[in-house]
Amino acid sequence: MGLPVAKSTEPSNAKQLRPETAHPLSRTPLFELSLELKGRMVPFSGWEMAVQYSGINNEHQAVRQSAGMFDISHMGKFGLRGKNLIEKLQTLVPSDLSRLQPGQAQYTVLLNRKGCILDDIIFYYQDPDPTTGEQRGVMIVNAATRARDKAWIAAHLELSGVAFIDISKEKVLIAVQGPQAESQLQQFVKENLAEVKFFGHLEATVLGEPSFIARTGYTGEDGFEVMLDVAVGMELWRNLLNAGVIPCGLGARDTLRLEAAMCLYSQDIDDTTTPLEAGLNWLVHLDTKGYFIGRKALEQQKEMGVVKRLVGIEMAGRYIARHGYPVLFGGEVVGDVTSGTLSPTLNKAIALAYVPTSLAVIGQELEVEIRGKNYPGVVVKKPFYRAVKK
Repeated sequence: MGLPVAKSTEPSNAKQLRPETAHPLSRTPLFELSLELKGRMVPFSGWEMAVQYSGINNEHQAVRQSAGMFDISHMGKFGLRGKNLIEKLQTLVPSDLSRLQPGQAQYTVLLNRKGCILDDIIFYYQDPDPTTGEQRGVMIVNAATRARDKAWIAAHLELSGVAFIDISKEKVLIAVQGPQAESQLQQFVKENLAEVKFFGHLEATVLGEPSFIARTGYTGEDGFEVMLDVAVGMELWRNLLNAGVIPCGLGARDTLRLEAAMCLYSQDIDDTTTPLEAGLNWLVHLDTKGYFIGRKALEQQKEMGVVKRLVGIEMAGRYIARHGYPVLFGGEVVGDVTSGTLSPTLNKAIALAYVPTSLAVIGQELEVEIRGKNYPGVVVKKPFYRAVKK
């Protein structure tokens, strides 16, 4: 799922953005439009994506101050329907989906039997089918884990009476994020976006064509994610561009999500970490639901207590703690940085890192080894940045 100021710098997930494979890279339907904008294309999770267009800092500030748009069509997109869909999905996630009403969504995780995270996902619960009464939903998953998620769901979901369709290649997905996201997107949408609550969604009409719009995102700002057929998706991208919405790449997406302390799968969370360790306790509803894969492991971990936690660290000065750098206390290595950057909004070096629970205390002083030298940092409250609500 680094320094944003100088052109030579890289986002915190730079390891994933460098060429890492000789296999052909996939391209989204908006690839040619990105080339037209002179996007700097890099490999990312098997895809050729724009890391930046006008510059990471410029794109980051556009989202914080006005509106930016991202091509996120590489994400996995699944459609599900069935008479007992919610009941059957309950076994796959630790969150209680029975609390959802149509038009609401749940950010959650798929777990293995050790209670560790296979992927973080969003499930959107839609209105029932007007003809059959079947429950319907959309699930968005990470690009790099789409095939594995699809196989896991097929293997562990009781599919009798459930239709599970991979629509990843059929749809464009565009994120429009920032304080002006609603007013900018509204120009091309028939329905009133002001009525869509945070983590709400609806089947809407965009440029005269049916689409799916959700008030969700990965930036810490207000905004929307729009799923459309390819042709209308390309038209929407062009219209937003002409309206002054700034195209943004993976670099700004990374600095924005890190300021908001949103986890990146494969760096901050993976199949060796549990949601309790990652500070995602609010996704685990042990008291209100029954069996789910990984429940026993999480019950045991909750009873015994976690031995490490994901914390936010603010560095003294502008020394950047990057992914994989050791975290020290008392001269001993006690953990490692998972993500780090120089925050464009705060103008401070920030990072996420796993440390022993005894050190996961606000105000705790630590050190990070950077190029052979140790630099001071302090554990701070997450998120690093919080948008002002309307």
